[in-house]
Amino acid sequence: MDNIDLKSLEIEELEEIFFNLGEKKYRARQAFKWIHQKMVSSIDDITELPQGLRDKLNSRYRLSMLKIAERLDSKQDDTSKYLFILDDGNIIESVMMKYKHGISVCLSTQVGCRMGCEFCASTKSGLVRHLLPGEILEQFYQIQRDQNISISNVVLMGSGEPLDNYDNVMKFFRIIHDKDGQNLGYRHITISTCGLATRIYDLADEGVPINLSISLHSPFDEERKKIMPIAKKYSIHEIMEACSYYIAKTNRRVTFEYTLINGINDEPKDALEIVKLLKDMLCHVNLIPLNSIKEFSHTKSNESSVQKFKDILLKNRINATIRREMGADVNAACGQLRRDYIDGGSS
Repeated sequence: MDNIDLKSLEIEELEEIFFNLGEKKYRARQAFKWIHQKMVSSIDDITELPQGLRDKLNSRYRLSMLKIAERLDSKQDDTSKYLFILDDGNIIESVMMKYKHGISVCLSTQVGCRMGCEFCASTKSGLVRHLLPGEILEQFYQIQRDQNISISNVVLMGSGEPLDNYDNVMKFFRIIHDKDGQNLGYRHITISTCGLATRIYDLADEGVPINLSISLHSPFDEERKKIMPIAKKYSIHEIMEACSYYIAKTNRRVTFEYTLINGINDEPKDALEIVKLLKDMLCHVNLIPLNSIKEFSHTKSNESSVQKFKDILLKNRINATIRREMGADVNAACGQLRRDYIDGGSS
């Protein structure tokens, strides 16, 4: 693990490495294409490079790889849940979802999470470490290789808080967008955050038109603090200000994720407060039925409450949809499968 991961490097960094090895710059571009376009599994597989150069690279560098520990395919829909083992033995998970408009993957950005949201399984064991750009990329590559598919959309909504791993996530964006890699358009990438307001400003200033998704879950600060500890640091007002800045800089619509919890945040007063909060903002509200976990005693809202909540938003000209539950039979909510595996629930 001490060797530098070539998969985590942008082309300019690779060019510097090859220059220091006494090689021509074009060799770096060759290596980059094989790593990110052909998705090779080892340095030895980059056969366009001379054997002597591959030997030199192998002595000092590595390619991060993931091992598929488990793959669960839903019998209800076209969803696959992956449990991956990292080079250091840590566990992460990803989800592949097939839609009419294309294939999406939900990727992890950290091993665990330190945000502490009450209803999320990912955070229950805390943060272990950040993922490297190559480890985020490798989830994407592994799923494409395993299912022989072409992924069209990426959502950073798996385990971890992406903006808490800011620098590595930004490098992931640039590498996956590179024309000599996967050439994935920024508009096909969504980043989900629980509301790290200062980082939302940073993201807006990057000038990359990705989609921003905010985990809101309550329009009232005091109620939000009870289920989302990050609310003690950033108020809803601060998050809204950051979102307005993001919209102004990128001209991209912001999505607000709202998990409906029975008796906690699903009352008409909550919906009406959201209307006040989001009035005239370029945004969309994604209503999500709660995925129950054993550490959180509350239950999801019933269908009638969900529909009534949505109707209030629509009546007041707030764009809203109800997320279709996918992969419920394979624990597709982030963190569930990893937790069960660690707890010994997997054979």
